Amino acid sequence: MTDAIPFDIIHAPGLEAVADVFRSNFTREDDQAQIADLGAQFSVYKNGVPLIDFKGGWTDRAKTVPVDDDTLMAVYSSGKTAAALVIAWLADQDRLGYDQHVGTLWPDFAQHGKSEVTVAQAMSHQAGLSGITDKSWTAEDWYDWDKTCAALAAQEPIFPPGSASGYHPVTYGFLAGEIARLADKNMRSLGTILREEITAPNNLDLHIGLPEHEHARCAQMIKPKRMADLGEKNEATKAAFMRPWSSPSSGTAARWREAEFAGSNCHASADSMARMMQVFINGKIGDNVILSEDIVNAVSQPRVSGQNLVLPFELTFGAGIMHNAPNMFYGPTPSTLGHSGWGGSCVFADPVTGLHGCYAMNRQDKSLIGDPRAVALIDALYAALD
Repeated sequence: MTDAIPFDIIHAPGLEAVADVFRSNFTREDDQAQIADLGAQFSVYKNGVPLIDFKGGWTDRAKTVPVDDDTLMAVYSSGKTAAALVIAWLADQDRLGYDQHVGTLWPDFAQHGKSEVTVAQAMSHQAGLSGITDKSWTAEDWYDWDKTCAALAAQEPIFPPGSASGYHPVTYGFLAGEIARLADKNMRSLGTILREEITAPNNLDLHIGLPEHEHARCAQMIKPKRMADLGEKNEATKAAFMRPWSSPSSGTAARWREAEFAGSNCHASADSMARMMQVFINGKIGDNVILSEDIVNAVSQPRVSGQNLVLPFELTFGAGIMHNAPNMFYGPTPSTLGHSGWGGSCVFADPVTGLHGCYAMNRQDKSLIGDPRAVALIDALYAALD
């Protein structure tokens, strides 16, 4: 029954209809279009000022622990925006440039026609490395950072670099991570830079590489029961999603959470993800300046548009972040920036209205982008503010 579901609903005046949609996401009948939430968070700010803080449901399948302020959700590829922010921060520190060839930082990468791949192309999924093609590769090998980076450096591109965008679900994190490590003056990992320079100083509960002592706060992720529609499958799609080794071995949950898979295993609260997304509007988190205006423009600048070679969508990518048009999954503003994560999570930042937010949940569905639960909430938000 509805009143048995724990909810913690806080919002600015006039947003009651958004709360109604959030509650309805838990009570709908599962069908082919949408599943019901088990546990979820939805957080929205406007230029750093809180508008919505919704929490509901349970962290576990047994429905014994309610979702609260301390709950961490695995947001999967929505966390690619945090990796993009680290690269942007390094660019703002003059440690790298978006038009710089990756090989100038990472000489071994410049093999097999990859010498002209720029940082911006690597961050916009144009490097031709949507997955590992070595048939001796195993799902276990992803846990060896040096081995994975060496394999990507030595691999021939699956498609000509710069010719198109072919989504890099897991390899993105290693490309961004190795670029970040080599550019940083202290050779820190991407997750360490994120923590020391961005999340800790701004009190963000957002992690790439989650320490074991934080694992008790993680919601149990319920995997989807139905397969995602990958559209017409090609070698780039197969390498990205369909090989036995395409994703890291889950092994133990603890081991997976501790690893730095910057493209696929970010753990965070929706509130912290929402707060972080402000940076893609005005370079700030709250009142703290993180990026200059020039770098905000550089990270959001469209780098490639058209039919993606891996995902069955026409997509426009900046340097690690998606543009809303033409799919319009993140509200009615074409220039809104966002990203989605496997199973339903999403983040968005609207430079026109100043809205920035995150939807995170622990019952995953087959959605690659544009989960109906998130879309319904975002559409209700804009309708209420219209």
